Amino acid sequence: MRKLRKFKQPVIYSSIKNSKGEYEPIRLSEEEKYHAAYTQKMVNERFGNALGFEVPITTLTTVVKKVSEQKLYEIAPADYIPIRVGEGTWSSNLTTFRSFDVADLFESGIINTGQDNTRLSAPSAGVDAVNVKVNNWAKNNGWTVFDLKQASVSGNWDIVSAKEKSRLRNWQLGIQRVAFLGAQGQNGAGGSCLGLLNQPGVTFDASLISTALSLMTYTQLAAFQQAAIGNYRKNCNYTAFPTHLVIPESDYNGLATQSSPQFPVKSTLQLLEEGFQVITRNKQFKILPLVYADHANSMGNLSKQTYCFSNYDEESIRMDIPLDYQNTLANSLDNFMFQNAAMGQFTGVVAYRPAELYYAGY
Repeated sequence: MRKLRKFKQPVIYSSIKNSKGEYEPIRLSEEEKYHAAYTQKMVNERFGNALGFEVPITTLTTVVKKVSEQKLYEIAPADYIPIRVGEGTWSSNLTTFRSFDVADLFESGIINTGQDNTRLSAPSAGVDAVNVKVNNWAKNNGWTVFDLKQASVSGNWDIVSAKEKSRLRNWQLGIQRVAFLGAQGQNGAGGSCLGLLNQPGVTFDASLISTALSLMTYTQLAAFQQAAIGNYRKNCNYTAFPTHLVIPESDYNGLATQSSPQFPVKSTLQLLEEGFQVITRNKQFKILPLVYADHANSMGNLSKQTYCFSNYDEESIRMDIPLDYQNTLANSLDNFMFQNAAMGQFTGVVAYRPAELYYAGY
């Protein structure tokens, strides 16, 4: 016959205010106190670190089912530059040929039909190649039966999914940063993995912008708008118009103010964007904010607040992802420890027509 546990009289555990605002003691019997202590002991024994499962609870604690996940700065790099995915998978390098016209003056083709034209001028074409290194990337994840069982105790957290999300975000945020600033340790002037904002050989106009656009007067904005497109056109020998202007987010946030206090009809952003659309004859011209263009957020890669005019064209500028993120099936040798890997391939950003990229800043 099972012996029953004997419990003492209730003891005071804590206190709480009643409806009259008076403090009354919360009394737990020995049985209730025993179960609370046992539950806390199980949590402490099974979940042993501050970033793990160990969470202090009491008998009045309710574990909310929804998990609050970490937030990070996320944007879509493909909104800023063309990104080609899936071409050249498993390659170590990608080679892109560039074609150039080689010809005399147009007038050299004028002939005199009254003479013997035995030798005609002949235009030709030249070609060179841009070779881009492909970076191979891989990371693994692992977990044990203990991890699975202990996570299941909480009832609302999947450790396998959480680790997979963490690794996927690591890939996504890495590609995002590389797209604009290049890979850390490989993004110098002669580096093999550069970003949109630190391309070598690209013109940097230090006189075009002397202060943030959001702080310019109406007259200064008009002068900037007129000079910017003209400078870009001259830089690329009038062969292209810009389609995008990337500016520091700190400046973009101030462009919602009215451009003129006398005529508060449109914001500065609307004035600039619509003006550029008219000048370029392109209704799709965009002004986009970018945190990385702020000097303070460039991880030491930019010495100034950077503004970037570009032509959104694969033949002008491009980033390649030969192998997009994919993971392998989880396996185990002993059915206790499990692991899998994820992999991908990427290149830096390459300006195939560097004259169609134009920097300015202050």
